[in-house]
Amino acid sequence: MKSHSLENWQHQHNFSAVNEKGERRTLYVLILTAVTMVVEIIAGSVYGSMALLADGWHMGTHVAAFMITISAYRFARRNVDNPAYAFGTGKVSVLGGFASAVALAVVALMMMLESLYRFIEPQAIQFNEAIAVAILGLLINLISALLLKDEHHQPHADSDDDAHHHHHQDHNLRAAYMHVLADALTSVLAIVALFSGKYFGWNWLDPMMGIVGAIIITRWSYGLVRQTGPILLDASIEKKYQAAVVETLETDADNRVCDIHIWKVGANHFAAIISLMTHSPKATEHYKDLLKDFHRLSHLTIEINTCTDEACLPGNRAT
Repeated sequence: MKSHSLENWQHQHNFSAVNEKGERRTLYVLILTAVTMVVEIIAGSVYGSMALLADGWHMGTHVAAFMITISAYRFARRNVDNPAYAFGTGKVSVLGGFASAVALAVVALMMMLESLYRFIEPQAIQFNEAIAVAILGLLINLISALLLKDEHHQPHADSDDDAHHHHHQDHNLRAAYMHVLADALTSVLAIVALFSGKYFGWNWLDPMMGIVGAIIITRWSYGLVRQTGPILLDASIEKKYQAAVVETLETDADNRVCDIHIWKVGANHFAAIISLMTHSPKATEHYKDLLKDFHRLSHLTIEINTCTDEACLPGNRAT
């Protein structure tokens, strides 16, 4: 019977973003947003304000987005040690952020279409009632923004590159925060449009603000997709960082890096697989020790190939 302990050679794969505070506050915001959504949709329909109705619809998709956020947190926590996921559940929060970005884009499209329709078919607006509801919506948005502000988004500098700062982000919470900011924006635009219509007779500004809000929200959605999409597609780390890893290894003895892959396995964690060729192979721990200051590499696998005369001939290197 084999009795050897493998603990010293095994990796942990817990790269998930644990943010119980963020999950709890997102639940509070979900309840606030759901109540406000119902009020604004009813008020926008009754009082004839497109800007107010758009804000209510917008909040409706945010309710769905916040449910995605909470579900992502809970799924990641429950499956943190599930061996079915090769590198853990670190990307679940990123997936939640990506899904929320898609929801933002859908909101923007709905706002744009309905605003264009209101240009063609204007409706009478009951300004006083609509303004009161819009102000209430803005207050709820401001409270929600304070609840969701990511206090853990602080810079962290790797000691191998003190000039370059990296941020520990919870993309899931950031997506929820962006939804709240988008809500606040549409509330502000609605208030401006309603006051302009009431005091200056600029009723056309109501649907115009819907279009402006749709354009801005689309831009936010695109930015969030750009942040999360590459992580989901296993995009490589920056070339400068990868070059520094190669240089550190190759300045030791006659090591040559013949293959290297570094990619994200979570919001703030990278995995690396590196293949080395050398005439004087050492223990794996020696090469890992060379990279001990590269703190962004949370999961490191190194393959060591002994360089014989035949193996080192051009065209015979591993790829």
